[in-house]
Amino acid sequence: MAVLHKQNIGTLALAPRLLRTLCAFLLALSLLVGGGYAHAQTPANASPQNVRASIDIETNRPAPGDVVTVAIVMDPKTGWHDYWVNPGDAGTPLELEWQLPNGVTAGTVRAPVPETLIVSGFMNHIYKAKHAFLVDVTIPKDAQPGQRLNVKVNARWSACSDLVCVPENAKLTVPVTVGSGKISDADRARFDAWRSALPVPLDRSALYQIDGKRIEIAIPYPRSAKAERVWFFAQTEKLFLYAAPQSARRVGDWLVVSGEVKAGFDGQIDGLLRFNYAQGLEVRAMPGAVPSGGDAVSVLGEGAPADQEQPPLGFGWILAFSVLGGLLLNLMPCVFPILGLKALSLAKMGGDEGEARRDAVAYTVGIIVSCLILGGIMLALRAAGEEVGWAFQLQDPTVVLILLLLMVAVTANLVGIFEVGGIGAGEKLTRQGGLSGSFWTGVLAAVVATPCTGPFMAAAMGAALLLPTGLALLIFAGLGFGLALPFLAIAFIPALRKRMPRPGPWMVRFRQWMALPMALTSLALLWLTYQLAGFTGLMIGGAATLIILAGLFALGRKQKAGSPYKWVVISLLAIAIGAALIIGKVTIEPAGTASKAGSITFNEARLNTLRAEGKPVFLYFTADWCVTCKVNEQAAIDRTETNDAFRKAGMTVMVGDYTRRDPDITRYLAKYGRSGVPLYLYFPPKGEAQILPQILTVDDLTALTN
Repeated sequence: MAVLHKQNIGTLALAPRLLRTLCAFLLALSLLVGGGYAHAQTPANASPQNVRASIDIETNRPAPGDVVTVAIVMDPKTGWHDYWVNPGDAGTPLELEWQLPNGVTAGTVRAPVPETLIVSGFMNHIYKAKHAFLVDVTIPKDAQPGQRLNVKVNARWSACSDLVCVPENAKLTVPVTVGSGKISDADRARFDAWRSALPVPLDRSALYQIDGKRIEIAIPYPRSAKAERVWFFAQTEKLFLYAAPQSARRVGDWLVVSGEVKAGFDGQIDGLLRFNYAQGLEVRAMPGAVPSGGDAVSVLGEGAPADQEQPPLGFGWILAFSVLGGLLLNLMPCVFPILGLKALSLAKMGGDEGEARRDAVAYTVGIIVSCLILGGIMLALRAAGEEVGWAFQLQDPTVVLILLLLMVAVTANLVGIFEVGGIGAGEKLTRQGGLSGSFWTGVLAAVVATPCTGPFMAAAMGAALLLPTGLALLIFAGLGFGLALPFLAIAFIPALRKRMPRPGPWMVRFRQWMALPMALTSLALLWLTYQLAGFTGLMIGGAATLIILAGLFALGRKQKAGSPYKWVVISLLAIAIGAALIIGKVTIEPAGTASKAGSITFNEARLNTLRAEGKPVFLYFTADWCVTCKVNEQAAIDRTETNDAFRKAGMTVMVGDYTRRDPDITRYLAKYGRSGVPLYLYFPPKGEAQILPQILTVDDLTALTN
């Protein structure tokens, strides 16, 4: 009994071995779910796009052997943009996958002259206005008149605002029938307009020389020609510091542009010189002597703030917000049970400074690794064209079921039904198990925390989708660091550690009380299983829970009797895997968004109609797996005083349910720099939307009606 009592105090939750296996399986399932998303077929133009793509052709009756020009026309919404062939520090260019009849070939993409946009200190080469990428398509000489040679292409691109990027795609088709090759005047004029936006090939080579990291490019340019608002766009990638300031000067028949490179190099440089108002030259530069002296020329952005838009926050602030958002996650109800377990672990260590620090570091590494994995999966899915947001894995019943069974096992462990500690193990093994357990407790904390979005975190997560991959992953790492920060502080600051209560009998009672929030978490996950997979999912989840509990009870009896229990653990894992595979096959019809009485289901077209009619609208996005959402609904939204105030003011309440994956909601969240829920918006009768705090009160909502 003394041994068991000691183990009751010392065990954090599940034993490291079992916890490691279950958490690893959960993360593996997240990867599998991600793969499923990535390979799902997205219907062409299934919903409104932020940058609308269409296809046009100069003549759809080309003659045999003709070279006909095809235009991929891109039309960004206000506040959105897409990218040039070299997007700069962030973004992805237009990618075309042609599906052409035999004998028909497509040439290279010719892109119009881009403009610049600086976001968080990163240079982007973009298009804000309607434009077209042109491709020459060659018709085979042996094509027969009347033969149908329809041109098809799968297009993928990034649509971005100043806050967030959304991958978009379309399947484009234009009918082509071999004919006379005649081009109408209207078609000719339309395509001549597209061609006029293309850069003109320069008939002579430019010269460049590098001094340290400074590069000067001398471009042949007649001294009589006007030149202002100059900028050099490097088509050769990963050589230039795109955001570095440029300068320009004229020396006779040369226009010299100066910029910065990452390191010295030699060889050919391809690029584009933009000058005046969206005019351009295709430049090919080779090493050579650059003339000195000359008169200064204005560069793009001087006196034109629209081209060099600076956001209010730089990357340092965004990273700080991610850390602060992770820190505040510790106050959210979804994370509290894990925090209690971790506090119990630190209290157990008492004054052992070395052990406390090792434990805190292992816990921190577990959280950060998990956040990096989940963030990396999300970024990869979005790059593949999927509309997913933060906590995307909780929109899959398989992952939710595994998390449910894990929470059930933790609850049973806290109650004392079973222990899987290092019985009879030496001190070395016990210590290794403790660090392993701390690491996997960090993994568990990160996974459980994903349904929450706290203050400061939403802006950071939204901005992460706009940044280059490496910097975006730093944002996710910052979130994990913030989540682990309290325990790092306790472990490394002696004054804080001394305030921790000393080990004693209270720890057993505290551990048993912590089973209550874990049990409530399990019930919430069972309810979410029902929401995602219907009654069949509820039956599978309920049956698996009961079987797991029975197995854990049998495991506990074998432990107390000193009997081998290896096969019991293997059987429990097999049951969990089997249940997950079964529920993954359950298919139910997608249900419409469930709205509470007095509210309407989110629909962007309906929202626009209400705004056009001058009606006030309170729009909020929620999900059954979002604990913060549910707390706000109980504490502020679904309150009599709130409903009465809204009714008197004629307020329309609109609800977007993000419990299941919904690309329309994902895109709408992205408009406001959000990658997940909650999001609360108020649309006054006149004026722009107001973003409300993520922690609501009744006063916050009733004040909207004043």
